[in-house]
Parts: sequence; C-alpha cells; structure tokens
Amino acid sequence: MREVVQRGLYYDELETGVVYRHRPGRTLTEADDVVFSTLTMNHQALHLDAAWAATQPFGQRLVNSMMTLSTLVGLSVGQVTQGTIVANLGFREVEFPKPLFHGDTLYAETEVVEKRLSASRPGQGVVTLEHRGLNQDGVLVARAVRTALFWTRAAHEAAPPRVGAHKPDAPAEPGSVVTGGAEPGDIPGFGAGRDDRPGLGDEESAW
Repeated sequence: MREVVQRGLYYDELETGVVYRHRPGRTLTEADDVVFSTLTMNHQALHLDAAWAATQPFGQRLVNSMMTLSTLVGLSVGQVTQGTIVANLGFREVEFPKPLFHGDTLYAETEVVEKRLSASRPGQGVVTLEHRGLNQDGVLVARAVRTALFWTRAAHEAAPPRVGAHKPDAPAEPGSVVTGGAEPGDIPGFGAGRDDRPGLGDEESAW
C-alpha cells in the first residue's frame, strides 16, 4: 500500500515571484488572545483589560501582535515548510500596519522573494519569504520578511533514515511525501546535545 503524508515544498519546488495563498484562515478569539498573552507573560492591558482598553484610541482590546505573527507563520507551514525546512534563520522585517480585534479572521499568503543554494551546507538552500496577513475584509494587518534554510529534495531523500524507517519507492507529487524517508529531525547532530549541533556557516545565522 502506498502512503502519502502531507508536506511542504522543497528548495527545488519553490519559485521566486510565486504567491502561495494559505487556507483555511484562522479566526482569533478573545480566549485565544488571553491564553497566548498570559502564557507568554505579556500582561499588556491592551490585550487583557477590556474596561481600560475601551478608553484608548481603538476603543477595544487588540489581538496580541506576537500571536498575529505566530499565526501568520503557522498558517504557511502545511503548504510551504512542513517536513522540508532545516531551520528558521530569522526575520529582518516585521510590521503591523493595522490592528486585529477579537473575532477577526486572519488569512495568510507567502511570496518567495529570493533563493540561493547554501555555500556551506550542500543539499540545502537559503530562501527569503515574505509572509502577509490580511483580515476578512482583505486589509493588510501584518507583514514579515523571513529567511529560512530548506532541503533540496535529492539531499533530503539521501539523508540517513531513522531507525526502522524505509525509503520512499516512488516520487510523490508536490505537496506530499511518501512515508519512510528522512525527516528534518534526522539531520545528523540536530536534536543531540547543544555542543553537538553543527553550525550553519558564516553566511547563515543559527535559528
């Protein structure tokens, strides 16, 4: 029986100038905002104190912008990075041009801005992504430019498999991967002790 597991896109499959629109969106509720803010020790009254927030310029509580950013990136995982990313290298631009309120729905899209093969890590490539978040009315509420390290398909499939795993016997269509190949957690050194982790090279920063 052939098994197919959902995955993102390999370096080879990502195309510059292409916009990937992620669905479904995520409606952000009061409960989401309160839980996220308290879990992350963010006691900002603009997220937690309805009475006080009502006296401020927006007249109500705002969704924690860190939750907006996390959700924006999270919405892209299934279509772009699931199982095909090596590491998140960083964000160089993050902005929130408009606020999100409780009950708003966040929709995400990702554009591949540029890509290049890594100079220090054969079989991997550095990709710059621009994530954009829009509310239910199509208004831009968040934007983030992010750099990530991706596997090439050939290198990932050639990576040592986990114990008991089997290699895929047929190529899968983009957007899926046949069960049994190596996974990002199988990279030698990753997941081991801190001192055993390989660096990412002089031109790439650790995530």
